[in-house]
Amino acid sequence: MASESRLYTFSPETQEKLRKFRLGTSRAKDPQAVVYQIDKHSLEIAQADDETYTNMQELADELPDHSPRFILLSYPLTLPSGRLSVPYVMLYYLPVTCNAELRMLYAGAKELMRNTAEVGKVIEIAEAEDLETIEEKLGVAAA
Repeated sequence: MASESRLYTFSPETQEKLRKFRLGTSRAKDPQAVVYQIDKHSLEIAQADDETYTNMQELADELPDHSPRFILLSYPLTLPSGRLSVPYVMLYYLPVTCNAELRMLYAGAKELMRNTAEVGKVIEIAEAEDLETIEEKLGVAAA
């Protein structure tokens, strides 16, 4: 296993939450998002709060201005063919104003988080406002 898996940790509770979220959102009618962060001292990756966001504006309002986050997002889309698609992706929120230490901390954990959460795609966003156009980014991912 890669070295980042020895550096960063997930509690069994977090692993179970990740699994339940992935399995529970595949049939959702509304967007579902949860935010994860890394504890700088223990290097444990855990859910930032117990909130599951269904409104992208509320999620954008909750994101910190100077600290990265991993956001797991399940977003139902109707494709041009009329078929419903529910892409499950990780948004890698990396504000331009965050310091180098946090950038490195999150960059080192990105692939581990991606693999542990079993997401299909990682989309990088630099500003909370990027969530307003997430459907366009997902449409490309789902097509």
